[in-house]
Amino acid sequence: MKKCNAPDRQTMLRIAPIACSTVLALAFTALLPRPAHAEPTTIVVPAVPANIEVPADNKVFLVGHGVGTQNYICSRSGTGVKYALFTPEATLFGDDDKQITTHYFSPNPFEPNTDPGLVADGPIRATWQHKDTSTVWASGAPADGGDSSSDARFVAKNAIAWVKLKVVGAQVGPTAGDKLALTTFIQRLNTQGGLAPSTGCNSVDDLGNQAFVPYTADYFFYKLQ
Repeated sequence: MKKCNAPDRQTMLRIAPIACSTVLALAFTALLPRPAHAEPTTIVVPAVPANIEVPADNKVFLVGHGVGTQNYICSRSGTGVKYALFTPEATLFGDDDKQITTHYFSPNPFEPNTDPGLVADGPIRATWQHKDTSTVWASGAPADGGDSSSDARFVAKNAIAWVKLKVVGAQVGPTAGDKLALTTFIQRLNTQGGLAPSTGCNSVDDLGNQAFVPYTADYFFYKLQ
């Protein structure tokens, strides 16, 4: 009579391959590389002229690499004519080359329109709309806390100025997207190109001429710490 706790030879032969397979599987699993945990991305802001530094109680939280055009129209200026910027058209990309925002001019609904010559819901401001549809409007006017610099120690030759813009309006998107909703300042840095051309707006005969000038820039978005 066989003992219950003593496996026969056939049972042992069946168990042995299974045990070996298990050991091998565990060994290979131990040798596989472990998934890496992504480290938070550190945004490095370049040195800037003192007048476009952002107040110390703000921190950068987003950077977008802008590619597009600065769009000008030949308009009257004093007794002559001059190219005036009527809108930028740019797309901002992340370090992964995926779109972050679009950039253009639009009326800011959070400010009253005091210009009788402008039919709009608010003054025209630089605008950024995130892919989650949150939107900010910003002003570069010194009276609003903005400023600009063409200091040759920082700004490339034949490039548009570096600027600091103060946010004067922000809203979440219709589906509650809020990436830009707390933005306080935006810097446009590392510019290339974008200056108005020297031809095409030299006399009243040129009024209405348009120029679409390619440019690139890095945009740094800040919020209160």
